[in-house]
Amino acid sequence: MTQKEKTATDVWANCLAFIQDNISAQNYKTWFEPIKPIKLQQNILSIQVPSKFFYEWLEEHYIKLLKSAITRELGENAKLVYSIVMENSYDNRSPQTMKIPSSNRSNTRNERMQAFPIESSGGVKNPFIIPGLRKITVDSQLNARYTFENFVEGDCNRLARSAGFAVANKPGGTSFNPLMIYGATGLGKTHLAHAIGIEIKDKYPEKTVLYVRSETFASQFIDSIRNNTKNDFVHFYQMLDVLIIDDVHRLSGKEKTQDVFFEIFNHLHQSGKQIVLTSDTAPVDMQGMEQRLLSRFKWGLSADLQIPDLETRIAILQQKLYNDGIEMPEDVIEYLAYSINNNVRELEGGLISLLAQSSLNKKKITIDLARQMIDKFVKNTKRELSIDYIQKVVCDYFDMPIDVMKSKTRKREVVQARQLSMYFSKQLTKSSLASIGAQCGNKDHATVLHACRTVNNLIETDKRFKSYVDDLKKKLSMN
Repeated sequence: MTQKEKTATDVWANCLAFIQDNISAQNYKTWFEPIKPIKLQQNILSIQVPSKFFYEWLEEHYIKLLKSAITRELGENAKLVYSIVMENSYDNRSPQTMKIPSSNRSNTRNERMQAFPIESSGGVKNPFIIPGLRKITVDSQLNARYTFENFVEGDCNRLARSAGFAVANKPGGTSFNPLMIYGATGLGKTHLAHAIGIEIKDKYPEKTVLYVRSETFASQFIDSIRNNTKNDFVHFYQMLDVLIIDDVHRLSGKEKTQDVFFEIFNHLHQSGKQIVLTSDTAPVDMQGMEQRLLSRFKWGLSADLQIPDLETRIAILQQKLYNDGIEMPEDVIEYLAYSINNNVRELEGGLISLLAQSSLNKKKITIDLARQMIDKFVKNTKRELSIDYIQKVVCDYFDMPIDVMKSKTRKREVVQARQLSMYFSKQLTKSSLASIGAQCGNKDHATVLHACRTVNNLIETDKRFKSYVDDLKKKLSMN
């Protein structure tokens, strides 16, 4: 069959056969079976996907696979266009359709380059100087989606965000050099690192900015040793204006790689160039790193990212939904924020799972659907409830605003709700008595102990109160 005789259905069927051989059955069923071919015009294939987030997920995770599949069918000049039918499951507005060409992710806010990247046989990108070039051109490797605008600020990240913004406005010209951003997995270190790079490129287009993961840096160094091009490797990095190294703690134990990074670090710092580092731990807690390197990490500012509080988690979900043009009931947003409190990545993962279930199964987004999703999302994970979630369940049960429960009023029903919140917080969390008291109206640890004793006594003597406790146990899934 010639290309002219091919139909969109034929081409997409062949693409699917190739794709199915390269991913798991579950991922194929979730992300590719719902796609429908629309039309084929010369070398441009149009496909229909259920929603904007669906399109973004494909672009983020499967663009290389899609490109390989369509190139096999339509040649090197093949193009893919998405037709997005956005069905709002919250109200009855008509579906919207918009067409978006595949971005291939490499064209967003990046400088095109001649010296970078060069694909090695192992797939590692090697940013080496091309002999004879007076000025290198570098692909900054920045993800355009990670900006300051969509980085939600809260008490948990205010210092790191403020320092990052200061660095972006005056790279190499503040006392925050190097800027070390550290914190547990999924709290936004990578997002903030990209945001700094993107802001610098917007304000100073002439500056050479590079974001690189520490594993990639180490692989490039090993390749340079193998290919006898170490000098080119070092020279390339020393010519950068801004170097952003993600997960620098992963250089732990790699002595030779640390030596060459030390050499690059010193040159950039002495030249007034900006260095941004991210790590899972603070410099003082890093193991397997040379002391001379750790001492330089401490020259600038180390800013930590902490687990976001409830208000910040709600704001993160609202921002994500706003960016994607999706509406969702407030009670569902609050339920997600209360239920998933470990980190931002899990929170956004829960939101994506909920949207996927709603979109693929044509179900309205409700609190019941959210509960089903949460049950599956944390199915094999032992999850500790948060104090604020326990408070919400208790207050909802008694139809009482949380701020009233936290107030100083001595009304019997309010005191009872407050005591139950303290009781279940002690039973179901690892929080200290002082922490529980602080979050239940700034009470001290003695008040928490008194509340627990009171609840235990009432369970034995008051049948109606015991029914309250039993009901709340069920709602909190306590065995």
